[in-house]
Amino acid sequence: MVAYQTSNFQMITMIIKCSHQIKEEVVKMQNVKLNNGMEMPQLGFGVFQITDLEQCKQAVLTAIKNGYRLIDTAAAYQNETAVGEAIKESGVSREDLFITSKLWVSDFTYDRAKKGIDTSLKNLGLDYLDMYLLHQPYGDTVGAWRALEEAQKEGKIRAIGVSNFYADQLKDLELTTNIKPVVNQIEVNPWYQQPSEVDFANREDIRVEAWAPFAEGKHDIFTNETIAKIAKKYNKTNGQVILRWLLQRGIVVIPKSVHEDRIKENIDVFDFELSADDMKVMSSLDKNESQFFDHRDPVTIEQIFGSSLAKLK
Repeated sequence: MVAYQTSNFQMITMIIKCSHQIKEEVVKMQNVKLNNGMEMPQLGFGVFQITDLEQCKQAVLTAIKNGYRLIDTAAAYQNETAVGEAIKESGVSREDLFITSKLWVSDFTYDRAKKGIDTSLKNLGLDYLDMYLLHQPYGDTVGAWRALEEAQKEGKIRAIGVSNFYADQLKDLELTTNIKPVVNQIEVNPWYQQPSEVDFANREDIRVEAWAPFAEGKHDIFTNETIAKIAKKYNKTNGQVILRWLLQRGIVVIPKSVHEDRIKENIDVFDFELSADDMKVMSSLDKNESQFFDHRDPVTIEQIFGSSLAKLK
C-alpha cells in the first residue's frame, strides 16, 4: 500500500475585505501531494445542486473568504459561470486557488471532449484548470481521456482524474492510456465507506476524493448518537468529526453548504485529531450501501445516463 504523506500545515494569511474594512486572518489548511507532484488542498468546497447562480456565487465567495482554496464544480452542475464570477470577484490570486471541474458523459468522445474542455474554461473565465475529471465511467472514456491528456500537455489543465470509477474501470483506463489519473472522486461517508475501493486507489497511488461526505443528512447523520458522543469529546459537531475522520484516512473531501455558519464550521477541522479508538468507532458505522444509487445496476444506469449517452451515437 502506498503510504500517503501530507504536507505540514500551511499558515495561509488572507486579506479579507469585510464591510469596507480589511481584516487579516490566519487559517490552517493541509495539502496533499498528487502522483504528478502537484499539491492540492485536502479540504475544499463543492457546489453540486446549487442551481441558483447568484446563490452559488455568494456561497463560493463566502467559502473563499473563510479560507477555502479548492473549489469543485462540473459541467453537469450548470453553475460553472457562477463559480467563475466568484473567483474573479474574490480578490484572491488565481495561483492561490485550486479549481476543479468535470466533463459530462454526453461529451465522452475525443472530439466532443476537446470542445467540452474549452467550454468549461470559457464558462469559468479561466486560462487553465487545476484539475479536470471524467465525471462517470461510461461512454468512450478512452477517447475522452486522450483529449484530457492533450489538454494537460497544452497547459489547459494541470492535472487529470476521474470520478465514480470502480477499481476494474480504473485499472482498464490505466492500462489503455498514457497518464495515470491523479484522483478518483467517489462517494465516501460513514454509511458508505468503500474500504476496498479506497485501498485499491491507495495502492495505485491515486488520491481518493470524497463527495457527499455527509450523505446529504440521511439516517440523521448530524444527530447520530454514536458520532455525537465522539464530537462531545472534542467540543466539535458531528459534521466536523466526519470530515476529520475522512482527512485522517488521507482522503480529500469537498463538503457543500450555502449557509455561512456551516461553511465556517466545515473548515474548522484542523485543530484536533481523532484517536485510533474513535477512528475504529467511525469505521463500525459502515452500512456498505450507496446512499444514492447502485452504480453497477444496468437499469439505474440507463435511467440516469441513457439520454446523455444516446447523444454519442
